[in-house]
Formats: sequence, structure tokens, C-alpha cells
Amino acid sequence: MSFQAASPFVAAASFRDGAEDGTNDVVAEYCTRCHSERMRRGDLVLEGFDIANASQNAEIVEKMIRKLRAGMMPPSGARRPDPEVLLEVATDLETTVDKAAERNPNPGIRTFQRLNRAEYHNTIRELFGIGVDVSTFLPLDTKSANFDNIADVQTPSATLMEGYLRAAEHVSRTVLGDPDAESQSTVYRLPRIQSQKDRVEGAPFGTRGGLSRVHNFPADGKYVFHVMPYNAVEGEVFGRTFGTEQIEISIEGERIALLTVDRWMMESEPSGLNIRTDSIYVTAGPKRVVAAFIRQFEGEVDDLIRPIDHTLADGQIGIGYGVTTQQHLQRLTILGPYEVTGVSDNPTRRSVFTCRPTSPEEARPCAERVVTNLGKEAYRRPLEEADVTALMGFYDKGARDNGFEGGVRLALQAILASPHFLFRMEEVPDGVAPGEIYDIGEADLASRLSYFMWGGPPDQQLVGLAERGRLSNSKEFERQVRRMLADPRAEALATRFAAQWLRLQDLEDIHPDALSYPYFDQTLAEAMHRETELFFSHLIEQDRPVLELLTADYTFVNERLARHYGVPGIIGPEFRKMSYPDETRRGLLGHGGILMMTSHADRTSPVLRGKWVLEVLLGSPPPPPPPDVPAFEEVDEAVEGRFLTVRERMEQHRVNPACRSCHVVIDPIGLALENFDVTGAWRIRDGGNMVDPVSELYDGTPLAGPEDLRNALLSRPEVFYRVFTENLMAYALGRRVEYYDMPTIRTIVKEAGEDGYKLSAFILGVVKSAAFTSAKAPRPAIAAVPEGAQEGLNDR
Repeated sequence: MSFQAASPFVAAASFRDGAEDGTNDVVAEYCTRCHSERMRRGDLVLEGFDIANASQNAEIVEKMIRKLRAGMMPPSGARRPDPEVLLEVATDLETTVDKAAERNPNPGIRTFQRLNRAEYHNTIRELFGIGVDVSTFLPLDTKSANFDNIADVQTPSATLMEGYLRAAEHVSRTVLGDPDAESQSTVYRLPRIQSQKDRVEGAPFGTRGGLSRVHNFPADGKYVFHVMPYNAVEGEVFGRTFGTEQIEISIEGERIALLTVDRWMMESEPSGLNIRTDSIYVTAGPKRVVAAFIRQFEGEVDDLIRPIDHTLADGQIGIGYGVTTQQHLQRLTILGPYEVTGVSDNPTRRSVFTCRPTSPEEARPCAERVVTNLGKEAYRRPLEEADVTALMGFYDKGARDNGFEGGVRLALQAILASPHFLFRMEEVPDGVAPGEIYDIGEADLASRLSYFMWGGPPDQQLVGLAERGRLSNSKEFERQVRRMLADPRAEALATRFAAQWLRLQDLEDIHPDALSYPYFDQTLAEAMHRETELFFSHLIEQDRPVLELLTADYTFVNERLARHYGVPGIIGPEFRKMSYPDETRRGLLGHGGILMMTSHADRTSPVLRGKWVLEVLLGSPPPPPPPDVPAFEEVDEAVEGRFLTVRERMEQHRVNPACRSCHVVIDPIGLALENFDVTGAWRIRDGGNMVDPVSELYDGTPLAGPEDLRNALLSRPEVFYRVFTENLMAYALGRRVEYYDMPTIRTIVKEAGEDGYKLSAFILGVVKSAAFTSAKAPRPAIAAVPEGAQEGLNDR
């Protein structure tokens, strides 16, 4: 097969072997249609294109390959060559570009990454064993290419650096304790629609509902605990329990108070702050605090309006109190400390103070050992002499005013505010010219690995190997990757990578209409989110083939989610593996969270569901809608006294020519999932009418439901493999995947195929790639950290 320029407008292929059967005519029409599509939809094509020079136009060629592989070229309505012919076109294009990439490799450029919210939290937890509410200090992270760790949108600002400084001060006082701590209040809240009929994780047995949190007590002293139940619309405590209920307050599993909640007390004390403990003495350090109701009896609670699972949905929509017999906790407030007596020793302090001076002469040498250990772990590399000198300057300043511990606290604050901690700035070796490719240093490689696979800093084993120059050894490198995959911290690939790739954060924005979906509550939403995370974690732990993301005949559910899926026999809040009873659900397309976050509050959305599949699973996002297109809500909901289904309203919407060209691609995908309602529950009717999921995919494949859609995706597995690898690489590298990365993507997929397309094969392919282990020296100057970032400590 050979190619030549055949159109003044677009890339064209003439098939030598197909001249007699009319294939050239089909391609000519396809080229013409592509040109018109370009003018209308913005698709990129190239005038005077010659396949022999494909590598010189690789960015355009990669767009063509993507559309050919996904079956989107020729465009809908055009005559199509046989699928085998189109596949051969894509393969020849790939071969040409890949050979050129071998001759001229490009691992890409990434200036630096800063610790985002999640990474900052995880790093502090790994260093000191404490949790930090990062949202108090740092602004929301900007996302690019689906992820919050992409370097080119992480430009530091004065506001961000101020947040890092405040966080450093807070963490240093929390870690070491603060004998001068002033009284303050910390409030922990529960959503109104959170179910409170079961025991929460970490709570004592024999309790139900409430909340369980790890609270950092800054000093030894007295603290007061306030609880506030939710009130019903009439003002009294929510719930029809006659008499009283009791709330137990416990710290580290030990009861410290038992509070009585009277049903009518809210009428006299609307604030609820009369439900409080006396002052209770607590020592400093992180401790689990639980406020939970004492369970009064076992068995099912009498629920007056059944489908609502002991939530407050009735109070929100005006039915009034009486739906549930159970009271609900709204918030726990911890006040203190009062009458501070000092700071007791605890595991967090012991991890910092690796030595203790017994005389004034020993103070500074001991402090230098402490500060050096802290700096090495925080900077993720050995300290240089200049690092130690700078940090000891902060120690000396703090020690003059506040003694040994005050000096260490200020030095720790300086460490946590240092660019060496906050930014992962990879060192360019001496003598490397701009544009030259070089292998990244061992310490930087250790950090790349750990923040990719664990979402946090490297452990001592990784750092030790890097110090000895052994991490880059190919056998040792693979051994470490497999060790890291087996570590529980690899769950970050599910909670960080997969959750962002699949856009699970969008679940927080969907609140199904309480009248239409009274069964929905926050507990169900959280279970949906956790289902997908556990599913991906299982693939990692068991090293399953990546295609199980689409084909798995199992999932992970607790009682709440199993009941939502109509599966009996699963009891309790613990998640467990469950096999689907039929073919309606398989893989991600059957997950309630995926289906709900691609819906609106009061109706399903074939557009959102189709768009999600195109973007997330096929890597081919549709173009944005043209301006001045009427909203879907403007379409009539009923005709001649009959409510229309979502499908019927969509068909009215598509009558507009400006809408049809895109919706003919998007809608069939979403319509195939119409048997799932807003919350992902199976249904056969929509608004009293039978659901009609029958449609036709953009390439002519008939669809009659989720199984057909799944099979259509599986018919092009290479597309899914590549899209998965692209997202995995973008997250691993901390930069967007560019056209020059696609030859590497194809190599990773090909090599993964030799190992059964197991998840570990894709991860190993990414971390062994030149894009991960090497870099190109940047030509422009690296963006600088704002001046005065660390000097700001002197003003505090």
C-alpha cells in the first residue's frame, strides 16, 4: 500500500490495490467531507498533505490516526471503505511517524511541580503521622488534562505562597505541640442527608451514626465538646423517638462523656449548644474523637415512609418530621485548650526529637542532628552544607527567644516553607546544553516514582537506593516498582489517578431531586464513589487485565449500594466483592457513580453520558456547542397531555441543524444507557413511557442497550488501551501528553499486550519510558519561586 497527495484541502490516501473497486472514489469523497467538516467544526486538516512527509506534520497525523482508530473517519454520512482498509491506513501512518520518532526522540520538558493539596496532605502524613485540613490554607488546585498535578498550570502566586507559609506554621505547632496555644474552636459537620442508622468506622461497638475524626490537640489542657443534633422543620430535635437518646463522646475508644439529647430541647435552646460536656483534660497529640448515638435496640428501625433510608430528605422537601424514628447529629465542636499545663510526649514528638540535650552545650549539636534528619526527609534528598547552615540560622533565631524546642519549631517551619519541600525541582546536570536530553537524577527519579504510585514522598528504601546510585539499575528499578504496587499506599492510583481520570469528583455536584428520588442520600453517594475506587484497587492488587474496566462481571458493594442495585443478601456497611446477577451491568458503564454524575438532578442526560464515553473512554471529545443554541430545557416536556421521555425531547432538540451534527455522534451512546435512571438504578419506564434505548453508533453499529455499547467499545480495544495509557502517562509525568508522546504510547501498549494487557504492564511501561526517566533541558529560564517566600518567616 502507498499514499500520495490527492486533495488540495486535506490529507488523502490513494489505495493502489483498490483503484479498480472504487476505493479511491470513496476516499476522494471522504476528503471533501473532511474539508467541509473542518470549516464547520474546527477539525484540523492540512493542505497539500503528502504521506511521505507525515513525520513533518506529526501533530496533524496523530489527530487523523485517533479518528481513524475510533471509527470517526470518514465522518458520519460519507461512504466508508472497508474497516480493514481504514485500519491499514492508520497502521501505515503510525509506522511512518514512529520510525521518525526513533530517529529523533523527544522526552518532553517539565519545569517543576509543586505539592498540590492532596500531595501536601499525604506528605505531611508520611513525615509526621498527622492529618492536616489543607483546604484551610491552600486554594483549589487548577486542573489540566483531567489532573491536578499538571506542572504548567501550577504557577506559584503570592496568595499560594502565603497559604504555604500559614500551613507551615500550623503544621510545625501541631507536630511539636504548642505550650502557648490559645483557645480555639474546631467544627466537624455531617451532611443533612447522611444516613445515621449504622455504626461509623472507628466508633465503639454498640453505637450508631455520629462522626469519627482524628483531632490534633495542640497542648495538654482542658477541652469542651459540644454536640448539636439536626432540628426538624418545626424546630424540635429531628426524629420521633419518644423520651431521650444518648450521645457518647470517646477519645481513642475510651468514653469521656455521655450526653442526653431531649427531643424538645431545641425549642428552648435553638442553638443546641447546651448539649455539652464539662471541661475534660486531654493530653496533646493526634487522637481519634468519636461522637455517636448509643444504639437503643438491634434490628430494623420502624420507618414511616419506607424508601427513605433514615435521612432528612423529608425535612428538605417539606413533608415534615416523622419519616424516621432516629435522631441525627449535625456537628461536633471541640473548644480549647483551657488551663494549659504543657505538652506531653507522644509518638509524633518522639519521631522528631531523635535526641535530647542534657546541657546547654549539647543543645545546638542535638538540634543540628534533628534539623538535618527533618530536612533530609522533607527535601527528599541528602542535605548540602548550605542547606544545613540556612536551617540552623532559623534554629538560632527561635532558640534565642523560646529555647531548644522553640528553635527546632522555627527550623521545622522553615523546612516546610522551603521551595525544596514545596516544589519538585529536578536538577539539570552540569554541562547539559539547552535542548539536550539527559537522564534525571536518582533522587528525582525516586520522587517521580513515589508521587506517581503513592501520591506521596519516597520511603527510606527508595531514598537509600537513590543515594547509593542503585535505583536506576533496570532490575532493581522493576523490583521497586513491583514492591510499590504491592504496598497499601498504591491505593493512591485508585483514589488519585483513577478518580480524576474517571471524573468521580463530579459526583459532589449532583444532588438528585428529593421528590423524584427520595431513596437517595449521602451514604449512597459515598458508596458509589467508593465502589469505583475499590474496583480499580482490586485490578491493581490482583494485576488484572485493563480491559476488565469494561468487562468485569463483578463489583464491590455494601448493603446500601447492593440494595440500590436490587441485589439481596448483603448486610452491613462493609464493602465486599459481588458478582452481578445478570448482563445489565458490566464494568464501569454499570457503576452507579458514573451514571449519576452524567445525569441532571431531575432527569438523565444522554448528552452528558455520551460525552463522558467519548472523552474518557475513547479520547475523542466532541466540539463545543455552537453559540445561540436553544437549551434542552426549552423543549416541551409534554405533548397532548402525555409526558415525553428524555429520548423524545432529545429528538425534538436535534431538529435544529446547528445541533444535529454533534448530537448524531453523542446521543446514541447516551441513549444506550437510558435504562439507568439518574441514580444509576435500572428502570424500564421514563415518565410513564417505556424506555427506548435503541440507536445507531456513529460508525453504523446498532445499539439496543448497555451490552451493545460495551461490545462496540470492545470491538476497538486498541483505542481504549491507548486512551488509558495516555491518561496514566499524563498523571505520571505531571504534564500533558503531546503528539510527540504517541509513539511511546503505542510502544507501551504493544509491550503490554505481550503480558496480557495486565495493569502492571502499563505501569511498568510508563515508568520505564524515556519520558519518565529522562528529560530535555529547557531553553527558556525556569519560572522562579516568588521572592521572599521563605523570608516571610522572619515576619511571623
